[in-house]
Amino acid sequence: MYRFWKEIGIQYPIIQGGMAWVADHHLASAVSNAGGLGIIAAANAPVSYVREEIRKVKELTDKPFGVNIMLLSDNASEVAQLVCEEGVKVVTTGAGDPGKYMDMWKKSGIKVIPVVPSVALAKRMERYGADAVIAEGCEAGGHIGELTTMALIPQVVDAVKIPVIAAGGIADGRGMAAAFMLGASGVQVGTRFLVAKECSVHPAYKERVLKAKDIDTVVTGRPTGHPVRILRNRLSRELLKLEKEAAPLEQFEALGQGALARAVKEGDVEMGSVMAGQIAGLINKEQTCSEIIEEMFNEFNALINRKIDI
Repeated sequence: MYRFWKEIGIQYPIIQGGMAWVADHHLASAVSNAGGLGIIAAANAPVSYVREEIRKVKELTDKPFGVNIMLLSDNASEVAQLVCEEGVKVVTTGAGDPGKYMDMWKKSGIKVIPVVPSVALAKRMERYGADAVIAEGCEAGGHIGELTTMALIPQVVDAVKIPVIAAGGIADGRGMAAAFMLGASGVQVGTRFLVAKECSVHPAYKERVLKAKDIDTVVTGRPTGHPVRILRNRLSRELLKLEKEAAPLEQFEALGQGALARAVKEGDVEMGSVMAGQIAGLINKEQTCSEIIEEMFNEFNALINRKIDI
């Protein structure tokens, strides 16, 4: 476990989630400078933008960082080549099959860590040569699978020999401790970093996360085959109404088009897609990335060293 993180060259076994429109050079460099692994989200961005973001991170930190590649993106192949050209240390992947890029990445010395929602996909990624997997439970914000983190992590750990990083519903030292007890070798954190001081999302988006309660997220888009967890708002109500009416797929796509950008960049928290995990109700303060990571690991260390009287 510790050898894996040592090979990457980071201090803490924590990865920042590759959140589209959110995970830019500001956030990625701050997380890496704080001892974690910062991630740039390529999403559907132009290759020129991703290259610029990579180079901006390099200006802000000499620590390792990674790029998240959404493999269903039209320019995924170009970004896959770009990370090799730019000497990126780690690639996380989602929404697709990384198999055809694996040899190229390996030859460039890149650690490959796919995000998986199931045991079957974790085993397939291991066969492809992945260095680790991020097993993400449905508590997470954004695109999700069906299994909860508590159920998913131990089953993936038992199924593969490579390190398993837990994601979904982890925002403090208690969540970290639970993940490690389930056999995880590290954690990925997304929602808590949304309210980091270095995170460039619109203040209105941060405010919605900070004010969220435990029941304030909802899953939309199940009929499309791409369920997404967001905070309840007018958009979520209209999407759920379409689901109830069994509306055509085109109506879902029209309503959701550009919704994440509206929330992140414009601060439209009513008709924007305010992606956040169920753990949002636990998050109530804005901190620097360094403060977030330090607080999480101080709490984690206190818990694992605690003696329980029976």
